[in-house]
Amino acid sequence: MISFFTDLVTTTLATAFDVLPIVAILFVFQALVIRKKPAHLKRIVIGFVYVLLGLSLFLVGLEKALFPLGKTMARQLTDPGFLGIGTGNAVHWRDYLWVYAFAAAVGFATTIAEPSLIAVAIKAEEVSGGTMKAFDLRIAVAIGVAIGVAVGTYRIVTGTPLAYYIMAGYIVVIIQTFLASKTIIPLAYDSGGVTTSTVTVPVVAALGLGLASTIPGRSPLIDGFGLIAFASVFPIISVLGYDMVSTWLRRHVKNDSKEDVQ
Repeated sequence: MISFFTDLVTTTLATAFDVLPIVAILFVFQALVIRKKPAHLKRIVIGFVYVLLGLSLFLVGLEKALFPLGKTMARQLTDPGFLGIGTGNAVHWRDYLWVYAFAAAVGFATTIAEPSLIAVAIKAEEVSGGTMKAFDLRIAVAIGVAIGVAVGTYRIVTGTPLAYYIMAGYIVVIIQTFLASKTIIPLAYDSGGVTTSTVTVPVVAALGLGLASTIPGRSPLIDGFGLIAFASVFPIISVLGYDMVSTWLRRHVKNDSKEDVQ
């Protein structure tokens, strides 16, 4: 218990130091450029305190629970006894199907809980006047992250070069950019960035490092990193794909309604 509170105090001080430049910039611009007293100053201060405490508790929780959990699950799922293979025997990529399923589930769950994605999705719904639903956007992004992390774990298992996957992913993104609606393209590109934030990065990174350290012949430094790149590219693909499918369905329904009228 004492170590927990020590870690909490240390993390809170470090978080305060990280948040301080943001606070300083906002208040300096408010005082020197805008030259007006901030409205609802008391509420702003209370809000910053809530942010500071929330981030601190969240970071401690990640360090104490989620990060070790990712490593433990990766170790258990790649154990030869669980896979049903003898120690020292050759391992095929099909032996790790449960790893891919777990990676997809982790990617989906962490993305749904990602605070930055929730904020962007809510703003997108407000700006679009309700045409873009916040929940639909979150689901589309989460599906993209789930597929991306699963493919990333497959890359770790097989040991194939990371660059091939990323280049292929961005080729698909470029093609989709020419086909998707112009209004969705900026939001889709931003969706790839907001997924690599507070919740997703620690858990996915822990999963990648855990896999690379337990799979024979893999290096944590070379193979352990790279899952975050998959979590950035595939959400762009999924959001653009969601828009393309939605546009096609709307046109199909519209054409059917015209035929019924005629």
